[in-house]
Formats: sequence, C-alpha cells, structure tokens
Amino acid sequence: MRRRTGKGLMSVASAALLVVALVGCGTDSDEGDDEAGGTPGSEGFTPPDLPMLEELGEMEGQVNILAWPGYAEDGSTDPAVDWVTPFEEATGCQANIKYFATSDEAVQLMKTGEYDIVSASGDASLRLIAAGDVEPFNTDLAPNYADLYDYLKDRDWNSVDGQMYGVPHGYGANLLMWRTDLVDPAPTSWSAVFDDAAANTGKVTAYDSPIYIADAAMYLMATQPDLGIEHPYALDEDQLAAAVDLLKAQKEHVGEYWSDYLKEVQAFTTGDSVVGTTWQVIANVAQGEDVAVDVTLPEEGATGWSDTWMIAADAANRNCAYAWADHIISPEANAAVAEYFGEAPSNPKACDIASEGHCDTFHAGDEDYASQIWYWTTPIEQCLDGREDVKCTDYGDWTQAWTEIKG
Repeated sequence: MRRRTGKGLMSVASAALLVVALVGCGTDSDEGDDEAGGTPGSEGFTPPDLPMLEELGEMEGQVNILAWPGYAEDGSTDPAVDWVTPFEEATGCQANIKYFATSDEAVQLMKTGEYDIVSASGDASLRLIAAGDVEPFNTDLAPNYADLYDYLKDRDWNSVDGQMYGVPHGYGANLLMWRTDLVDPAPTSWSAVFDDAAANTGKVTAYDSPIYIADAAMYLMATQPDLGIEHPYALDEDQLAAAVDLLKAQKEHVGEYWSDYLKEVQAFTTGDSVVGTTWQVIANVAQGEDVAVDVTLPEEGATGWSDTWMIAADAANRNCAYAWADHIISPEANAAVAEYFGEAPSNPKACDIASEGHCDTFHAGDEDYASQIWYWTTPIEQCLDGREDVKCTDYGDWTQAWTEIKG
C-alpha cells in the first residue's frame, strides 16, 4: 500500500494557516451540553456483539490507516507538516496510509478488511458500527482520551449506550458564507439559502451530499415547529418529505452544489456563488486571497462534523491501531492536524501548542458555540430523538431522496 496525498485539500489548508487572526486561545470545558448537539449516546440501537481489547500487546510493526486527506501527513506533501514520522519513530509501527474522498467510499473500503483504523465522520460511523465493521473502543488504552473535551464524548455519532467506538479527532461547523459586497444586508439566518434564496437566484451554493438534508431539517425545526422535528437526523417519512420539498424549492436557485474546497473558493471569487454553506477554513482561504466574504453561525444553529478514529473489527494490527488513535489525540499531533486541516482540536492541550489565534478562530473549547452544532450523525431506523412509536428514515432513504432532489 503506497502513501498518497490529497493535494487539493492540502493547498486550501496550508493557505488558511497564513490568514488566521492573531487572537487568544480557547479554553477547556468540564461538562457537555446536550441541547443542540443531539442527546448523548445512540438509543434503541443494538450493535453486533463484538469483543473489546482489554490490554495492549506487542506492536505489530505496521498499521493500515484509512483517512480523510490531511489527517495523516508524513511530510511528503510539505516537509514541515509531519505528525506520522514521530508516531513511527515512537512506536515502531510503519504507517501505511490511504486517503478517501467521501464517507461512502470509506464505508466501502472498510468492508475489504484491508484497514486497521479509519477516520469516520458522523455520516459513516453508525453504518460502520451497525455492520460490525468496527469494534468497541477501550478508552483506558488511550491515555490522551482523558484530556479531550467532554462534549465530544459519548455522543450519538461515536457511541452506543455509553460505549465509545473510537476517539474524537477534531470538529467544526458548516457555516453560512456570503459576499459582503454583493449581499446586503448581512444574513443572520439560513433563510438566505432557503425561503429567501430567490434574492440571489442562480448564485446560491449548497453542500453536495445526502447528509445536507439535515441542514434543511434543522431550518424546518425553527421555522415550522408543527412538523415536530426535534433532531435533524431523526426524520420520519413525513418530516423527510418536508425537508425534500424545501430542498427541491431551493434547487431552483442553486448555481452549484459543492464538495471540492478549491472550487467553492473559486466560485465565491468570481461571484458565481454569493451565499451558501461553507467551512471556516474555506472562508479563511478566500479572505486570504482578498475575496470579500464573511461567515456566521446562523440563529438556527448549524450542522457540523466531529470525526472519530475507529478500529476495524478484524484489524490485523490492532495494537498499532490503538497507538495511532492515542497519538492523533495527543496535544502535539492534535494541534498539527487541526491547523493543517482547518478545524478545532479535540484536545484542549493542543491549544497551548497551536499557532496563536487558531483555537479562537475555530472556537475550540467554546462550549456554547459547540452546543449550537448538530454534528453529522448517520440516520437510522431507530429514531435518534427517542421516539419509539414510529420508524425513522435511514441513510439509504436519504440517499434516494438526495438523488430525487438533484434530479
């Protein structure tokens, strides 16, 4: 297995480092807030009965890592960006890295049995757990886990009934971005891309994934309470239909659905897109190139991501996989990857190492900010909002609906 690099994302993230504001670092929090981020733990979901590693053994000498681009850098993209080599030197585990482009690709690749550990986003993690592709994670075997923000632990997307299935890596919000010279007044609500999208018809942009349905559901929670939506990833058939209708109406005004970071920067640079969903790192890059954009976390809240390193149920190199999981959440590695990728670290101690201003820019440790994020969580039949009298739609239903929305 060869090492590969995702150069598109690397260019975005590298440029972002040059434009981070020089402000103070975030602080730690002791308690989580369950109001907006979803209830802790997945309820009513019974995963396969798989054993959990009780104690570490001898390192196997290698580990096969499946990662998002930018999550496992070994210096081959940029000699100054390398948190893989220190891991290899400390553990004797050779890191064999393969990058994936989408969560769907990661899920399929994990079924091959070729990988020991994966960086799973919330729209993949429960699928991996339900299929028995990943195993329960013994957090006692990862000493750095104790230091992580409590509000990232035992959540819908990384645990089942209080059992963690990995370690939180980093997190961020899907924000609203607009061209400040072309959109007036400055938007404060997601209505700018939904009910009021006609004001910028043809120049609205949206994230290209079935998980984007949750953005519509979150907006409907605030604007149409009669629908009874309490969790944007727990939609019954009627609630999903309402979200689909909203997204079909939005499509009339969408100029481009984006999944490529650089293409979104280019679209806002040319004015082909003037308002839509984005990530903080993309806004940083655009601002660094003197594009007149700004971002906000709208009044309805936002969806977002909190990625989890999960170990394969049939991992051939389980001990090295645990060593990698603990390494990636260590202060040094966690700071490095958070800066390079463009997100908040999961370990508050990383803020003492990261560049000045990084943690404040990405709101690391800001529990109030984090509580407004509905982190990507795989929709499953067992309603994540606790309802037991109905069956919720699952990710397969969402995928079919997304195809219908886009036509």
